[in-house]
Amino acid sequence: MNALAAPMKKTRLSSIMFFYIGRQFFLWFIAVFFLFVALIFMIDMIELLRRSSGKPAVTFDLVLTMAAMKLPLMTQVTMPFAILFGGMMSFWRINRSSELVSIRAAGVSIWQILAPALIIALLIGVFRLAALNPVASVMYARWQQLESRYLKGRSSFMALSNTGIWLRQMDEAGQTVIHAAAVSPDRLLLHRVMVLLYKDQDRFSSRIDAKTALLKNGYWELREVSLFSPETGTKKLALYRLKSDLTLNKIQESFSSPETISFWELPRFVRELEAAGFSALNHKLRFHSLTAEPLLFCAMILIAAVFSLRHNRKSNAIFAIGGGIITGFLLFFVTKLILNFGGSGSLPVVLAAWIPAGASTMLGLTALLHLEDG
Repeated sequence: MNALAAPMKKTRLSSIMFFYIGRQFFLWFIAVFFLFVALIFMIDMIELLRRSSGKPAVTFDLVLTMAAMKLPLMTQVTMPFAILFGGMMSFWRINRSSELVSIRAAGVSIWQILAPALIIALLIGVFRLAALNPVASVMYARWQQLESRYLKGRSSFMALSNTGIWLRQMDEAGQTVIHAAAVSPDRLLLHRVMVLLYKDQDRFSSRIDAKTALLKNGYWELREVSLFSPETGTKKLALYRLKSDLTLNKIQESFSSPETISFWELPRFVRELEAAGFSALNHKLRFHSLTAEPLLFCAMILIAAVFSLRHNRKSNAIFAIGGGIITGFLLFFVTKLILNFGGSGSLPVVLAAWIPAGASTMLGLTALLHLEDG
């Protein structure tokens, strides 16, 4: 009687069962992920065909290329959902086939059952940061160039380097390239300015050096100017006006978006952006949100287990699918809302980036602790 009354001894999950559960989750994740990839590619193709209608220069091959360039970035957005739904389907299958009952009867805890999926989700998150994100960033940057050229009819006006910023403007007379060591972005006041003027795109015309250049309506106002041209030599001027069709909105829109910069390059870009005088808030938020994603992926496994491991066969499918879909969309909405607060400066960047992953993890842990020990 004493032996029967003693609590059941906890045992370790065997290596065979460990790899079996891990394989089940990974295969379901791959199936759901590629389903999302196919849907995104089809929807994006339709949208690009709509936007390119009436533009003879945009061929079907170009549309296909643009859709392929954008696909890696878009599919990364679906990864948490693929992990959530893949986890639910794999756990539901184990539960439905009574394999879970047998494993639990052997004294294996729920945490050991979840360990294979948690490890794989963490590895997927690391792979997404280390390999997939850099590739997606390069391809998305190329997509933005193609979009600007063929669909929007304009090219980038600004580039950033460790020596400052570079601006380019074009008109019927030729091309103007502007370099500044620093900038006051609130009214676009450039400091320590060099301007190179070209005729017919590539024939050097003159050079202007100025202490400052302020963008006004239709022109740059340069002060303390040194103007050099091969014909007239060097002239010193207190004030000089350089015609321009640039605006502050055009220049800011041409900046590299956070999505076009890889995870590994973001810290350097943030330093250069701040050194140039611009706000790097969105780029910092992007970096910290990417860093938090492996934890978010693990949280998806915990939430998937809540909806899939503790229900009878009749109600399990409806509860798991319905509850998982609702939870997934709620998490997506809340994550976007918090990131928007972080991007606007209403929340500290680190807090805004880590709240979704941290809160989701705590929610999953609390629910599983209640189901396992409550």
